Order: sequence, then structure tokens, then C-alpha cells
Amino acid sequence: MVPTRPPGGSVFLVEDEVMIRMMVADMLEELGYSIAAEAGDIEQALELAHTTNFDVAILDVNVNGKLISPVAEVIAARNRPFIFATGYGTQGLPPEYRNRPSLQKPFQMDGLAAVIQRTLKGSAAA
Repeated sequence: MVPTRPPGGSVFLVEDEVMIRMMVADMLEELGYSIAAEAGDIEQALELAHTTNFDVAILDVNVNGKLISPVAEVIAARNRPFIFATGYGTQGLPPEYRNRPSLQKPFQMDGLAAVIQRTLKGSAAA
């Protein structure tokens, strides 16, 4: 099976735990993606969601005790694809976004790669 999109692209990453954010960024870079921007809190994430160009976003569902919904709304309004990262399963996702792709924490590099590829392929078909 031939991928419909070459490897690479840019990722906007929102994660409040610094060590997890660094680990995910390393995984993404190893997979051939560049980091367009990183945020560790909702306010910074909102600002970057409005101004950063990226191919896909990976959003921690709970950022310092706040739901990621406002950031997801901005990204959805920009018609950019995004993936939730959660330790709470699909029931932890904001109800209005439960149909969006998600990664169950902790995740491995192969799972991350697969979800990104499916999400980018799905957004290219839309």
C-alpha cells in the first residue's frame, strides 16, 4: 500500500507535562515531522492555534486542569486536522469532538505514526 502523502509535515503540539511534550516531539521528529509550535497551557495554545501554520495538531485533552475545547474550536474553524491525546479514553474527550481521532496515553511511536497518517489522509480526502 502506497501512502497518499509523503512522510513529513508540521505538527502543533499541546501538552502540559514538559517531559511528555519533549518525548512526543522527539518521536514526531524521528517519524519525519517538524514541530511547528508547542504549548504547555491553554492561553499559549489559543494564541498559537490562531497564528501558527501546521499540517496537524496533537492536543492533550486536559491541560493543567482545563479542557482543550477552546483550542480545538479554533483549529476546527481553521479547517485543520487534529488528534486528541488522552489518558481518559474516548469518554474523556469533549462530547462534541468524540468523533475525532485520539491516542490513548501512553502511546508508542507506531501508534502515533498510524493515527497521524490516517488523520492526514482523511483530511486530504475531505
